[in-house]
Amino acid sequence: MPQLGESVTEGTVSTWLVKVGDYVEKYDAIAEVMTDKVNAEVPSSYSGVIKEIIAQEGETIEVGQLMCYIEMEAEQAVAAQESEQPQQVVEPGHVSTEKTMKNRYSPAVMRMAQENNLDLKTINGTGKGGRITRKDVEKVIESKHSPQKDNQEPIPTKKEEEEFEEFTPPIIRRKPVKARQGDREIPVTGLRRTIAQNMVRSKTEIPHAWMMIEVDVTNLVAYRNAEKDSFKENEGYNLSYFAFFLNAVAKALKKFPELNSCWAGDRIIQRNEINLSIAVAHEHELYVPVIKNVDEKSIKGIAKEIHQLSRKARTGTLAKEDMEDGTFTVNNTGSFGSVESMGVINYPQAAILQVESIVKRPVIIDDMFAARDMVNLCLSLDHRVLDGVICGAFMSHVKSILENISSDTTPIY
Repeated sequence: MPQLGESVTEGTVSTWLVKVGDYVEKYDAIAEVMTDKVNAEVPSSYSGVIKEIIAQEGETIEVGQLMCYIEMEAEQAVAAQESEQPQQVVEPGHVSTEKTMKNRYSPAVMRMAQENNLDLKTINGTGKGGRITRKDVEKVIESKHSPQKDNQEPIPTKKEEEEFEEFTPPIIRRKPVKARQGDREIPVTGLRRTIAQNMVRSKTEIPHAWMMIEVDVTNLVAYRNAEKDSFKENEGYNLSYFAFFLNAVAKALKKFPELNSCWAGDRIIQRNEINLSIAVAHEHELYVPVIKNVDEKSIKGIAKEIHQLSRKARTGTLAKEDMEDGTFTVNNTGSFGSVESMGVINYPQAAILQVESIVKRPVIIDDMFAARDMVNLCLSLDHRVLDGVICGAFMSHVKSILENISSDTTPIY
């Protein structure tokens, strides 16, 4: 399994593009792997015949783990070995390279050990040359959380009770969750695992704060309804409300670049480009592709990108570059009928904006009731980077742009 991205530590084999007995050239695509919400093709490292497929479709494996065997011609194999593996002299009494694999750890193994406070030197590896695999670490973690044989907690001495009574918080021991009869067990795919890891990281590292603002989009609704049919006929795709919201957000980020930032430990990085991440759902899967340089695009250009990225998500053809470099996320939760929600920030960005459903509501104008099209905009913000004052100003500016949309102020093309 090759390294398919800087932060990629594992991937799920979604489709094999070859079968046993096939001849492949070096760099030919041999499999599709789901990594970090993207389907990426795995190129062959050698020319030869596929002899055995080890990693099955649907199986999640680490970077560096065996996927398949390729048989090369003798001369080619020798040349490949000489070019890729520097010769080593093994002196008498020294351990060979094969046996020193125990001290070489994959990124996934290192991460799991750090998260669970494990000493890798104490774990016996079952991989090649004694190398510690992810399954070895998972086994140790499970054994730590499993109940004792007699199902009894150790009984502290009276001295220990007196010494720690006031200072020790109650100990919560997590027991492995087991399925009961009739339950259905659903394997966690690489995509779902990535989403879970990102959400946990966001909620544990980022101090979330939240605010909401009401926006009267009656003029926007009238303008879009007047243009949508001719637009669809001329362009071949929909003129969605979401394109107008992304246009307004990009304009507001231009004026308030503080929200187009991320936390970097000892500094805050303010991004120059305005690249908006958007959530696209397909069946049970959620993707977050990115529209680049939104501030430089017309509403037509934004609508076209929404259409293209949504189609890629539905057909499973999103590329790695479609998912990278987002600086701010806008989530169209209104498409599900939601009217109020609190989004989890897309790490490491500083904020996420939820665009809720547009609904008819009675509003008082000049002391009289009027039926208006209203929408709630909900902002989750990283309180390390942003404060309420700047976010309130940003939201007010978005509101002003949306409430003043017309054919004169907001051209589509």
